[in-house]
Amino acid sequence: MATELDDTDRRILAALRADGRLSIRTLAEQIHVSRANAYARVERLREAGVLRGFHADVDPVAVGLGTTAYVTLNLSQHQWRPLRERLQALPGVVHIGLVGGEFDVILLVRTRDNAELRRLVLDEIQSIDGVLSTRTWLVFEELEPTLRA
Repeated sequence: MATELDDTDRRILAALRADGRLSIRTLAEQIHVSRANAYARVERLREAGVLRGFHADVDPVAVGLGTTAYVTLNLSQHQWRPLRERLQALPGVVHIGLVGGEFDVILLVRTRDNAELRRLVLDEIQSIDGVLSTRTWLVFEELEPTLRA
């Protein structure tokens, strides 16, 4: 069930998306509420699962992951649960989405280079039981996310 958000909640989320290391004091100053109000709202958003955590935003290229791709998979339907665990264990798989439509799963993968991407897709992913076919979409450029609550 979705949590009702008011304008102050939305400003809190925007401020924390911009800088997840903000202190409650600085956050309160930025959104023009008391520290107690800011603290209570952040706790409420965290307990409701709206704020799932605070993470470092790491530039993949800066850590040697210069190739990004989306890989779509068609599966044998009864294979999803064991296949999910195998995909989660693969180095380079950043995100897994079970989707409806033309394919069954979409992966976001990051590798050092195209040779490593090729090895990941052809040697690792395509060798998993239940993977019927794959299709790879190379990402040329990534834009900053624009999620707004």
